Amino acid sequence: MKKIILSADSTCDFDDKLKERYELNCCPLHILLEENDFRDGIDITPDDIFDTYQKRHILPKTAAPNPAEYINYFKRWTDEGYEVIHLSLGSGLSSSYQNCCIAAQELKGVYPIDSGNLSTGIGLLVIEAAERLAKGMSAEKIFEEVKALRSKVQASFVLDNLTYLYEGGRCSALAVFGANVLSIKPCIEVDNSSGKMKVGKKYRGAFDKVLKSYTIDKLHAYPDINLDRVFIVHSGISSEYINLVRKNVEEIMGFKEIIIAKAGCTISSHCGPNTLGVMFMTN
Repeated sequence: MKKIILSADSTCDFDDKLKERYELNCCPLHILLEENDFRDGIDITPDDIFDTYQKRHILPKTAAPNPAEYINYFKRWTDEGYEVIHLSLGSGLSSSYQNCCIAAQELKGVYPIDSGNLSTGIGLLVIEAAERLAKGMSAEKIFEEVKALRSKVQASFVLDNLTYLYEGGRCSALAVFGANVLSIKPCIEVDNSSGKMKVGKKYRGAFDKVLKSYTIDKLHAYPDINLDRVFIVHSGISSEYINLVRKNVEEIMGFKEIIIAKAGCTISSHCGPNTLGVMFMTN
């Protein structure tokens, strides 16, 4: 059986420990800030994005690796006879998947999967692929099975405010004004068929109460949650809030593992600081 490499776009938001645990390689997206082209997670961090916005009110744009970059990225393995399974940022958010497919046509043994998701929503599928890889499953079988799991991923976030969405052109000034006046904290849900983000329930009140309500709502919304693991992902939020959500999750569901992850540059540039999400899969 051929050796298989597991890979994903950097937007899966795995830290070094998770990458090592699941033997994951990451292809960095471009973060375009002012006149600089940074590599996600390598040359730039979410804190850099927040600092730049704080000082100059400038937000970055994200760009997918082009087909040539993907080819160069994969060739280090395909030239040695390896097969590669690669999970891309959702096709509704980025041209990553499309560019990856173009690269795969030029190389043998590359299996691109449109995750239909972002952040640790991609990460949940990475783990599914890694577990199958550890069992000795073929690349083609892993490719087919993980693709079929895409609709099982449930990913969402709660935002403390709409400032970054407004600055990024994703909502109106009126919506921001109304949200601030009424203390509205919107839930952003991920459409797992494409990775596109849409506004879900709008919460009101203090952020700690909002986070508790959001966690309860999400964990009660699905009767068949997969209890293997849940991600609590955040964009640099107070540990008090993280512990609050963790406690709520533990009280409501008996997950075997709760993984705390920090959101990378993609979500951070869309949603801003003080964003938190709970991500899991259904059976």
